[in-house]
Amino acid sequence: MAIGQWVGRLGHVWVEGQITQLTRRPGQPTCFLVLRDPAAEMSLQVACPRSLLDGVDPPLDEGSRVVVWAKPEFRPQRGTLSLTAYDVRPVGVGALLARLEQLRQTLAAEGLFAPERKRPLPFLPRLVGLVTGRASAAERDVVDNARRRWPAVQFRVENVAVQGAYAVTEVIAALQRLDGDPEVDVIVIARGGGSVEDLLPFSDESLVRAVVACRAPVVTAVGHESDVPLVDHAADRRASTPTDAAKLVVPDVAEELRRVAQMRRRAYRSVSGWVDTELHRLDALRSRPAVADPHALVDRWSAEIVAARERGRRATLACVNEAVTDIAQLGARVTALSPQGTLDRGYAVLQKADGSAVRDPADVGPGEQLTGRVARGRVPLQVTS
Repeated sequence: MAIGQWVGRLGHVWVEGQITQLTRRPGQPTCFLVLRDPAAEMSLQVACPRSLLDGVDPPLDEGSRVVVWAKPEFRPQRGTLSLTAYDVRPVGVGALLARLEQLRQTLAAEGLFAPERKRPLPFLPRLVGLVTGRASAAERDVVDNARRRWPAVQFRVENVAVQGAYAVTEVIAALQRLDGDPEVDVIVIARGGGSVEDLLPFSDESLVRAVVACRAPVVTAVGHESDVPLVDHAADRRASTPTDAAKLVVPDVAEELRRVAQMRRRAYRSVSGWVDTELHRLDALRSRPAVADPHALVDRWSAEIVAARERGRRATLACVNEAVTDIAQLGARVTALSPQGTLDRGYAVLQKADGSAVRDPADVGPGEQLTGRVARGRVPLQVTS
């Protein structure tokens, strides 16, 4: 039971916390230590018999996590609450790992570690936020390697405690300050290697939830590659080392220049190949007769048109001549068969006064006036008998 869960209760209780201050005064039978709740802003003073504290193996020191069997004591005059310890037991690594695994499963069931929740990192961030220990090797590794890869990269560094009783609150506060800056495009949480107890703040539930709630993508580089605190599962990207985190947040300028040069060469080859293909196609088009000498095609068709016109003219003249001959022949036949032709040969036609031809002598009588039509005119006649 953590401190924040039992304040106000009576009787002996088991209390778990982290020792932030340990006082052993020479010659005094009582030792005093400050026990802090790792998940809440709460600390209590604990009085403990020196013999009880000296009998703990391994020896306790500031930063150790312990479970205390104690009795709360409230002093109304001072308004203070303290504990009197009757048993102190260090929290073993196995127990810590078991509890961390249980917490990991709980948070995973909530979907905090889901892959679809993780966001991609920006290709070239304007400003990189860095949460790390003051003057630490992790800070040097991230900053130096990032600037070696991209000299123009800018950092906003938040130096915090990365182990101990105040690590969780300081890291969360720094994370929230960086996330509140709109110019910060990515946040890196970096810490060097350490024991399980040293890295325990980075498995705190409140820190995990703070990472999940961040607006900017978060990259974690906590401990060595074999260390996987819970904050690594919540982060958008996990780096095995601080150096690897620098490689994740910024590109390598030399590599990018090589890539640009390679893409330019590929583009040049592609455009050159396309131009060569089109030139060959133009040469093939120009070598065609219609394009090489367009007048030759026109001249050929012009000559064919002239020849066709000449053939048409000759055919038309032949038809006309043939028609003239036919007409002349028909005219001669018509002339030969016409009444005028008969008259021209010496024949005459007798006509009555009404112009009708006399075909039978019985058609006329004595004294009737007739007209004899000959080739050159008319002759008046009178029937006498």
